[in-house]
Amino acid sequence: MSSSTPISGDSGSDPQSRRRGQLKVFLGYAAGVGKTYRMLEEVQHLKRQGNDIVVGYFEPHGRKDTIAKTVGLEMIPTSTIRYRTSTFQEMDIDAILRRRPAICVVDELAHTNVPGSQRAKRWEDVQMLLDAGINVMTNMNIQHLESLNDQIYRITGVRVRETVPDWFVKSAAEVVMVDATTGALLNRLKRGDIYAPEKAQQAMENFFKESTLTALRELAMRQAAHELELREIASTSEERRPQEEPSSASPSSPKATIDRILIYVSADSSTAMLIRRGRRMADYLGADCFAVSVVPLRDKGRLPTQDRNAMEKHLNFARNLHIEARILEGDDAAETIADFAHRNQITQILLSRCDHSSWSRLFGSDLIPRVVQKARDIRVIIVAERKRPN
Repeated sequence: MSSSTPISGDSGSDPQSRRRGQLKVFLGYAAGVGKTYRMLEEVQHLKRQGNDIVVGYFEPHGRKDTIAKTVGLEMIPTSTIRYRTSTFQEMDIDAILRRRPAICVVDELAHTNVPGSQRAKRWEDVQMLLDAGINVMTNMNIQHLESLNDQIYRITGVRVRETVPDWFVKSAAEVVMVDATTGALLNRLKRGDIYAPEKAQQAMENFFKESTLTALRELAMRQAAHELELREIASTSEERRPQEEPSSASPSSPKATIDRILIYVSADSSTAMLIRRGRRMADYLGADCFAVSVVPLRDKGRLPTQDRNAMEKHLNFARNLHIEARILEGDDAAETIADFAHRNQITQILLSRCDHSSWSRLFGSDLIPRVVQKARDIRVIIVAERKRPN
């Protein structure tokens, strides 16, 4: 999948006229499909055209064909960070900003920086480069997309800890799907083109099972099709906007319904799943999205510190996914949720079917049926966390 906006050109020398850099993401469904190779092929082509390009970070993984694609490219030295008794190499953002190229190549977007780094995640480093007007080309696998975290767990049995927010990937000027058949990928693995032989065997017994790869590939294809559809809709809307004239709606004119989703946030661990589900629904529907938690109006100390911390963690997680988060006060949680929903024209409420622990003791164990009763005109969706089959 690719949009029509290429990444090339000058980053601009005048600070007053400097625009935000453009992002290009090469997306795959597993290690070894050829994301980095394809990215570097394009980089070499842009370099031959005279573009000012540097490689900000490159992870070779011992892959000779990929390493060969870096020949002749300017590599920015990494910075060394000491953590506990070991040293680690991380991308040197300050050096890249001093060099100020037109385009910077960054491998492995989902990487988590070692403690002691200026920023926790590599995508946050990339954000700094973009803000400075530097175009960035980078890559990642589908399993690192935050909203798909639960689906990836059900497919692979592995809870991916390094994730990239959907909004960041959606901000890209161009997203390219790099594909390979599962058969071709497994052949590369057996030949030792992806991992060393001992690691390859372990991979085939776990993440690189053919059924798992097939499911991941299908998921990546669906995601690519969805992103392409959203970009086409946005492009069409942008083209039509100048021709649109304001007009007063007649009584017979149908009023377009704008979806607005409310996600109920509790301290329960299933809340993270609910937030991801809500974010994904909002993206598909083009809906506004709110994450709302309720605390007692009186005697707030009744809520244990552990639950308060868990609730705040979930609200921060929602904010990181660009969901508007609110803490509401009220002794009747169902009444408070329904009141907020009506005042904010909410069309769908998402609740988790789980034991809300302290919330049950504070607000009663009948929260779900009471919300359904008080929000009769609003669609209430009860989401149960699906367990991965053995």
